[in-house]
Amino acid sequence: MKPAAPFALACALLASVFLAFAAPTQGAIGVGVTDDTLLGHPDRGAAYLALMNDIGLDELRLPVRWDPSRPGTIQNGAQTRAVLPVAGLRGVNIAFSFQPSNAKALTSSPAATAQFIAFMQRVMRTFPTVKTAIVGNEPNQPFFWQPQFDAQGENVAPQAYEALLAASYDALKAVDPRINVVGLGLSSRGNDNPRATGKGSTSPVRFLLGVGTAYRASGRTRPLMDALGYHPYPRRDTDSLEDGIGWPNAGAANLDRIKQAFWDAFHGTGQKTFEDGLPLRLDEVGWQVAVPQPALHAYSGKETVSPTTEATQASIYASLVRYAACDPAVQTLLFFGLEDEPNLARWQAAMIRADGSPRPSYASVRATLAATGGRCVGTMRSWRHSATVDGAAARFPKSRRLPRRVRAWSFLASAEEDARFRAGVYRLRRGHRGRRVLTETGRLAAHRMRCLRFRARRLRPGRYVYSIQIRAAANAARTTRLTSRPFRVH
Repeated sequence: MKPAAPFALACALLASVFLAFAAPTQGAIGVGVTDDTLLGHPDRGAAYLALMNDIGLDELRLPVRWDPSRPGTIQNGAQTRAVLPVAGLRGVNIAFSFQPSNAKALTSSPAATAQFIAFMQRVMRTFPTVKTAIVGNEPNQPFFWQPQFDAQGENVAPQAYEALLAASYDALKAVDPRINVVGLGLSSRGNDNPRATGKGSTSPVRFLLGVGTAYRASGRTRPLMDALGYHPYPRRDTDSLEDGIGWPNAGAANLDRIKQAFWDAFHGTGQKTFEDGLPLRLDEVGWQVAVPQPALHAYSGKETVSPTTEATQASIYASLVRYAACDPAVQTLLFFGLEDEPNLARWQAAMIRADGSPRPSYASVRATLAATGGRCVGTMRSWRHSATVDGAAARFPKSRRLPRRVRAWSFLASAEEDARFRAGVYRLRRGHRGRRVLTETGRLAAHRMRCLRFRARRLRPGRYVYSIQIRAAANAARTTRLTSRPFRVH
């Protein structure tokens, strides 16, 4: 996290904002930030929390890091203890995000998991007013969890994380059944490439499916989590909110894809899905922006990404608040950081610049929350699990009369997710169902059109159709069948 920095707006706000904001009313989402720069301030975070109050933010996610070399030590424990009462007075809910200090901390020692879980229990007992515990952070990324793949290229991180989450859920509920256990905190992107040395990551869709497979294999009947954490960052900072990210990844515009993957993974088990009321916490999100010339004196280093403009960020943040509020599954939306990190190589997506001046997004989010109260203004979006394959399509030949011998009997097929297929050429007979005379089976890779060619070149005269049944790789029960118009072979 970024180092502590002064807040230029705080003095005026401390005088004008004293009473705590009320907790969100029913139907309102929590909107806040992920940050820990208020820890250790002499004012116990009062200036920082006053800024949150001014914008209308009501939740703060604090990282709690576990060091395996000092397994029982609560880092920043005294600073956290000082902040909690002030946050309570100002109506800001606190969530703890439990994170190992290095990517191999939980996998390099047989004793690590038990020590980490004991640490979480100790923290929750030490700070009993905090009722939200997020187990881990982006376990589908090698920066936070290793190994992602074993020496044979098998994806092993989901199974290992599932075991941790199951044990953590039971242990935290033993401390207090009211603790809200949040699972995963998934990154929105992964390359699914075991050969990307040190950089092999797991896409969120495939990570969820892996966790679900491990859960079913374990025979567990208790839940794994009370809510799902997800980080819907854009693919590029110059992307719009609507751009999203292609399968098997998912941005803010693709949350239905995450809901479907979760349903594919867990339906029919002891773990709630979104159709059963599982909440979705968007625990981190942000669009990095270019720093304007007047504020550059507060920054150092060199920018490493192509950032968007401050005006675009302001529009996206306001739209994202409204968009999230109209998703009945979304419980919380947290922007990453309230104030920029001054090193341009790090993170600049906050609502306040490093010099303490407010960005346009400060005003846009503030105005949106003042107008909506974090509630949906408009129509709530609905979602139900799909029984079909996303984007399944086929392009059949247009000709209705063909010679009995052609160069190849073929057509094109595709899907927007990985799938398997069984395709055929069927001869139609009056009064009877079509009889398959040619067959091909195989795989469809997401977003790639495939030409399906049948081996035989000669067909008897008669009427035929092409037909294909496509099954989702994520869930074989989801199928789509596509059939051509009849064509005649003469």
